Amino acid sequence: MCEFDLHAEGESVPALYFDEPGEKNTEATLKRAAIRAEELKIKKVVIASASGATALKALDIFHDVQVIVVTHSTGFYRPNYQEMPAEVRQQLQARGAHVLTCQHAFGGVNRAVRKKLGTYQLDEIIAYALRTLGEGFKVAVEVSLMAADAGLVETGEPCLAIGGTEKGADTAILLKPANAQNFFDLRVMEILAKPGFYHQEKTEK
Repeated sequence: MCEFDLHAEGESVPALYFDEPGEKNTEATLKRAAIRAEELKIKKVVIASASGATALKALDIFHDVQVIVVTHSTGFYRPNYQEMPAEVRQQLQARGAHVLTCQHAFGGVNRAVRKKLGTYQLDEIIAYALRTLGEGFKVAVEVSLMAADAGLVETGEPCLAIGGTEKGADTAILLKPANAQNFFDLRVMEILAKPGFYHQEKTEK
């Protein structure tokens, strides 16, 4: 069990807000999450990592924490193609990380309907709603669902989830995960790092 007590009267938790999203925020995001993990004695962190580069950096930063790495599904970019090289997967596993490859919580069969018929389905609508807080925020929530469905994190038990925009990491949140079929039971507890979008183009649609 995770042993920590958030005071009833509230607690001030420092957060990082980056000028822009992207890979350049990876180290700062991981370090902020690692500090919070130590403070709260969090024992599991779920990290999105397609190539494995972000996961390898995380293993150098997190200590006494189980690192769960969630990859893109095989076939995400083209049939039968897995972005994480087998040797990187083996390296991560040799260092104690769990590496999970499975169907995306906000993709899969419903995405096939959109590609074939041009009609967005509910899971991708949820994904777009989560993107109002940033692509990395949506990814962090999604990989926590995937890890819960794989039995790698316990539902209702606080863990850290880390995602990014295209490459690297730029978002870290503390949450209580849920299974995908119980998505609305998921609870975001703290935002530790995310892009602030201070310089986002006003004309962006």
